[in-house]
Amino acid sequence: MFGMRKKQDSELTAAVAELAAAHRVSFGGVGMAGTLLPETEAYHRIEAVAADHPDQVREQLDRLLATATAAGRVYAATLLAQLDPAAGRAAWTVLRGVPDELPTATGCVLDTTTVGEYAAERLAGS
Repeated sequence: MFGMRKKQDSELTAAVAELAAAHRVSFGGVGMAGTLLPETEAYHRIEAVAADHPDQVREQLDRLLATATAAGRVYAATLLAQLDPAAGRAAWTVLRGVPDELPTATGCVLDTTTVGEYAAERLAGS
């Protein structure tokens, strides 16, 4: 059992590191082949761990919100909103003031917005 816990901690650490350096936000497959980006896979791994260990994940999300790339902060705020809607809303409110460029991908469509514009859309419920 201890080995499983250690493996899960290691997987969480790796997924958090991937999100910390994330380049683009995408929650599904990208391109004609629908390939998942490494950061998307990391997001899903953290989401799965959060279901059973929300406190452990929450600490990591707080750190990502403070130190990650623009895309990493967006992933962290999205996960935080799932764990704690009020804390998620507070994170989006802070991110609304961030002018950093944010590359996004939806299917075959690559786009760029800003963290602030993305956060404003999330706050508006879009």
